[in-house]
Amino acid sequence: MTEQVTSTWKTKLRAMGPGILMASAAVGGSHIVSSTQAGAIYGWQLAIVILLINVFKYPFFRFGSEYTMQTGKTLIEGYAERGKLTLWVFFILNVFSAIVNTAAVGILCAAILYNIFPNGFGLSISQLTTILIVLIWAMLLIGGYKFLDGLAKWVMTALTLATVAAVVIAMFKHREYAPNFVAPTPWRLAALPFIVSLMGWMPAPIEISAINSMWSAEKRKSVKMSYLDGLFDFNVGYIGTAILALIFLALGALIQFGSGKAIQGASAPYIAQFIKMYTSVLGDWARFLIALIAFLCIFGTVITVIDGYSRANNETLRLILDRENSSQKALNIWMTATAAIGLIVVYFFSGNVANMVRFSMIASFITTPFFAYLNYKLVINDGHKIAPWLKWLSIAGLIYLFGFAIFFIDAWLTGHI
Repeated sequence: MTEQVTSTWKTKLRAMGPGILMASAAVGGSHIVSSTQAGAIYGWQLAIVILLINVFKYPFFRFGSEYTMQTGKTLIEGYAERGKLTLWVFFILNVFSAIVNTAAVGILCAAILYNIFPNGFGLSISQLTTILIVLIWAMLLIGGYKFLDGLAKWVMTALTLATVAAVVIAMFKHREYAPNFVAPTPWRLAALPFIVSLMGWMPAPIEISAINSMWSAEKRKSVKMSYLDGLFDFNVGYIGTAILALIFLALGALIQFGSGKAIQGASAPYIAQFIKMYTSVLGDWARFLIALIAFLCIFGTVITVIDGYSRANNETLRLILDRENSSQKALNIWMTATAAIGLIVVYFFSGNVANMVRFSMIASFITTPFFAYLNYKLVINDGHKIAPWLKWLSIAGLIYLFGFAIFFIDAWLTGHI
């Protein structure tokens, strides 16, 4: 159980870490690419979708932090108490997510580096991805959680300040729409894959809830915190990423929407347009700075993805095999395997980077209802104290997530998209 610790602003600030790591994992493809593209293509129309998916995923992410704070156990340990079948379902889905998401965010990180320097030092995006993932793998083996915890706070702060500044300046900057511009509508089946991919990683793949639970458990080893401190850390991270998603939407809506210029649909090529948006508002001097901040942001995402998924898969396998403890060596093996298999996927999709990232986002959304249901059943059946409003929001969220996933799969199978 959670130790009785008085909650003050000092203890709240000291407890911050897991929620910021979750935010760092979130603010990658979903924010820098998809949210900005949503604003650039459809203006403000998809703000309601971003708001709804953040609201409906909220309880299932929150369960990860709450469960650990109230029981001292991670969500994965809770899954184990539900039975081996639950563990196996989580393990299979999580291994799949680890591989495709590592590859996808690695490619995005390399795409930014490719745009910072002319032709990426003469290397292809696949080669740059390899270098970055190998570097991150080495950093994690050496630095571990403390390195991760410290880096995430600085990167998130820098990106947030730069993006808010760009949006505020853009609001007061005069702009004209292209002649005869007609705003496209997202409320048609042809736009469904884009909307589903937007929701898949918004604010993050939902399995990050279990990973956040493990980060919370890790934080508790070094910092005593109350339940309120842990909840504050979670809310700052989660609500902050939701607000940031709307700010990125505003960036696209205020600068690119209606400009008459074609919006790159593919994630990696869009990175160049993303950087140009900042420079068009802040000036050419900001190009390298913004590119560097964006790079560090997604670099942090790759780190949290490799570290988090590896921790989760390592712990799940330990519980499946009924082992009492897991060694650092076992975690290192999982990090190595996640990085290596992710790179194999990168080279497999090297000729079709756009489809790789889009597939990863859509796959994340389709698996979302199952992860959400696992979390809901755990806290409901475990006697976990849950506020009535949170229970009803969970039920509404499950209806929304399962309903949208079924609608998308039906439209895909029947050839309507």
